[in-house]
Formats: sequence, C-alpha cells, structure tokens
Amino acid sequence: MDTYQNYIAGRWGTSARTLDVINPSDGAKMAEIARGGASEIDAAVAAGHAARKGAWGSTDAVSRGRVLLRMAELIRRDAEKLARLESEDVGKPTTVALADVAVCARYFEYYGAAADKVHGETIPFQSGFTVMTFYEPHGVTAHIVPWNYPLQMTGRSVAPSLAMGNAIVLKPAEDTSLTAIALAKLAEEAGFPPGVFNVVTGLGEEAGAALTAHPGVGHISFTGSRDVGRLVQSAAARNTIPVTLELGGKSPQIVFKDAPLQDAAATIVKGIVHNSGQTCSAGSRVLIEEDIYDDFTNDVGKRFKALRVGSASQDLDLGPVVNAAQRARIEGYLEIARRDRLKILAEGSFDSNLPSGGFYVKPTLIGDVAPDHALAQEEIFGPVLVALRFRGEEEALRIANNTPYGLVAGVWTSDLGRSMRLSRGIEAGQLFVNNYGAGGGVELPFGGVKGSGFGREKGFEALYGFGVLKTVTIRHGL
Repeated sequence: MDTYQNYIAGRWGTSARTLDVINPSDGAKMAEIARGGASEIDAAVAAGHAARKGAWGSTDAVSRGRVLLRMAELIRRDAEKLARLESEDVGKPTTVALADVAVCARYFEYYGAAADKVHGETIPFQSGFTVMTFYEPHGVTAHIVPWNYPLQMTGRSVAPSLAMGNAIVLKPAEDTSLTAIALAKLAEEAGFPPGVFNVVTGLGEEAGAALTAHPGVGHISFTGSRDVGRLVQSAAARNTIPVTLELGGKSPQIVFKDAPLQDAAATIVKGIVHNSGQTCSAGSRVLIEEDIYDDFTNDVGKRFKALRVGSASQDLDLGPVVNAAQRARIEGYLEIARRDRLKILAEGSFDSNLPSGGFYVKPTLIGDVAPDHALAQEEIFGPVLVALRFRGEEEALRIANNTPYGLVAGVWTSDLGRSMRLSRGIEAGQLFVNNYGAGGGVELPFGGVKGSGFGREKGFEALYGFGVLKTVTIRHGL
C-alpha cells in the first residue's frame, strides 16, 4: 500500500505521521498520505521565497508560460493514469474523471499562453512626467482546494498564480490528495525550479490553519464552506493580505413556460447529479412557472427515475459521495424532508452490484418546497433537487435572491428582454440563459457575491488577483 509524501523544495519528505485514504466506492483503505503540520508549512513557504529570490524570480514571462504549457502536455500524456487515481480517490465515474483531467490541462494551457500578455498602462499626466503601471507577483501564494474536484480546482487555483510568477504552496483536502501529489511529480518533470510548486497534505485544522496564518504568504485562495471561509478571511486580515474566497451556493434554475422545456429538463438534471451533486455551482433549486409546474416536474421526475448509482469503476450516472460524513449530511436533509412531509417526486436507483461499505445516496427530486424551508436555503451538496413554484417574473426574482448565497443562476426563457432584466436583477456572480455549465469554461470569470464569497477565478481576470499593481511616476528632462 502506497504512502504519499509531501513535496517541498523539490524533494519528497518522509513523514512519521500519516492519514488513511479511504476509497468511497467500498469504504476500504487504499493508501496513506503524510499528515503535515506547521513545520512542513514553514519549510514550504521558505522554499517558495528561496525560489522567488533565485531561478523562478529571474524567469521571464515567456519562459514561465512555456513551463506551464509543458505541464499541460504532461497532464494530457498521463490522462488515463490521473483519471484512474481521481476516480478511485473521489468516487467519480471514470468518464467524469477523464473530463476533469482535460479541464486541468486546459487551465495550465490557458494560463501558460497568457503569462506574457498581462500588460500595464501608461497614464497621461503632467508635462514632464511619464507614468506607468505594471504587475508584480505577491511572492508565495497559498492554495487550499476542496475534495470535490481536486484536479480541476488545483489547475484553476495554481496555474494563474504560477503564470504571474508566484511560487505556490498547495494544501489539498485530506480526503482527496492523491492527484495533487501526482501533479507535483509532473511539475518537477515540466521544469518548475525547486520550491516553486510545493504540496503539503494534512488536516485543515493543522496544515491548513498553519498555511493561512503564515506571515510569509502574500495571497490566499480558498474554496470550501462558509464557516471555514470566515476563518481563512480572519487569518488573512491579521496579516493584511488579499484572499479569494469561493464558498458555495444554492443556485437557482428558473424555468418559464416559453422556455425550450426538453433542453431545460435534461440540463437541469445533469446540473444537479454531476459529480453526485457535490458541486458548489450545482443548480440545486429549480423554480418553475405555475402553468407548467406539473408537466415539467413529471418530465424531470422520469429522468431522475432513470438514473443509476454505482461504484466509480462501473461508470454509471453517479458514483458514491466522498465519505461517510457527507453521506450522513445528505441523508439528514432527506430525513428533514420526510419529517416535514415534503413531496418526494422521484428517486434514482442503486445498481444491483454495489460494493458493500461504499458511500452511496440516491438522486432525489423533492417538490413544492417553500422558499424559506431549509432544503431551499441550505447547501445540501448532494444529488438532491428541490422544486418551487412561482407566478410571474417578479416572484421568480424574489425567490431566486432569497438565500444567503449568490454564485450561479440559470434562466430558461425565449424572451430576450426578460433574460436581460433577470441577468441584471439576479444576485449571482455568473448567469446562464438557456444553458447551464455549472461554472462554465476555463475562459469565463467565476466567483460569487453575498455568502458565496468574493474575488474572481478563471478567465483572464484571475491573473490580476495574483499580481500587485505598481504605479511608477518618472520626472524627466532634468
């Protein structure tokens, strides 16, 4: 059984403390990872600063970009190996894991190509002066990624920072660290100098807390729960550094009677069951216009009943959820639904060959949920879709905005004017009309408002967050 070590300053550590890695498909131990803490974080941050003062700090933007592009090539070369590791570690169906590998490679490709295209400006000023702006790296940036999309989230978080010339310290989730470690091996092969790409595994309250509180960190990127996000923000405030927070959502899909209803139903089901519903931007609320509510929920219900749940290797519609605690969380919400006599409109089914010991839940459609009910307000983070009725655009907007979150929203209508009004009125960082991408492509800026956090990842916009804008005023003609 493999024991995966930390990667610091271009070297693999030897940790006396370890954590078990559990396969979600059968509940069995499959490996061990190092249980890093404050001392490993200290070493990783120091290694990052040394790299910044050495080879990486003197590497020009074009050369940095080429290293990232090489990283993308290596990820694609090892796609099957990485997908198998991601599938076993997270419980993803193989097809989903392969798609995640492709997206991870795309992040390094996109930001590798963008590394030499972050331009400053010249600013008209008084006669006899030239004023210019340009971006400099923060130095060492911290990246705490969640367990639901380890490959995608690592690429999304670290690639723009590396493109801007920072060194990084990556702390993956303790439940799903294996592909982050695999990426560290590829980073070495790609040509990142020692100390540029550091990975420390361990518990959030140990390694994660030490990383966010470290005075040598210049920027923190965190994706996770609102409660932990507040702790991260507090730690950043104590060191007066910027932070990017993505803290989940309760994203609405709003369906009007003039919508392309077949496309809407298919997309809405896919949006909530993808990755077993463990997606921050999953469309977990469907708001349906009163006139079509019964027909539309009937269609969505038929699609739910056709869904099958199996192990990761069976490659069915859904795999297991990540661990026993996550399964208990989802089942707790389903128990609330039964207690409050909500309408269970449809469920998927378990495959007859499910391994014993795995963490499986059935995809569930629940109807006629009140807008202020817990299931319509709180992030379940599982394959549970709640349906709500509305009458008219004004009520739809009010219900859509009536949660603490504001990450993503979907609008389904053939009325262009309505789509524009709702695009302005919905409180969310990203909105889809007659489509839904659960975050969309690599090129599209992504992030939330309200309780979903702040700052933007993805797209060209993410590069600016990993740089410091410097203004230089030069007096000449003396």
